[in-house]
Amino acid sequence: MIEYPSPTADDLLVIAEQVWTSYLDPEGVNPLIQMPPGETPKEVSAAVSVTGAWRGHVVISFSAAASRHAAAGLLGIGYDDVSTADITDAVGELVNIIGGNVKSLLPEPSALSLPHVQTGGSGHWPNVKEVCSLFGLWHNEPLTVSVLEGTSSAAEAGGVGA
Repeated sequence: MIEYPSPTADDLLVIAEQVWTSYLDPEGVNPLIQMPPGETPKEVSAAVSVTGAWRGHVVISFSAAASRHAAAGLLGIGYDDVSTADITDAVGELVNIIGGNVKSLLPEPSALSLPHVQTGGSGHWPNVKEVCSLFGLWHNEPLTVSVLEGTSSAAEAGGVGA
């Protein structure tokens, strides 16, 4: 098995800050604040899988309120007007954007899956190791962005949760 360089925590921070500034907080009113590692929120998570020369997943996990803020910011609607479908669309799009940026740091050839969004999940990813994570607060609500690399032949099948 060939070892490829993996994204770093610094890479992930730069990507997340660019996404937050571009899509969620262009005026800098509620920036994403990096925090020391803590417990990953499990209310809403979204993931994309990367397959090819490197195999793994990019996962964003939100508290319920942070996911609602993400939908409101990305879709340009009021916080109280956000529906469950809006949350699914918004967090799926965010993980797709971040996943695409992470994929650009990985060896070719590689492909990105469609996003998978889950509410109330376990947050458990079998057959992976964490490459890097970002723990943050946004609107005083927790979120994490993680890059997970497949560690077994199960990951070679690709797909979220493999």
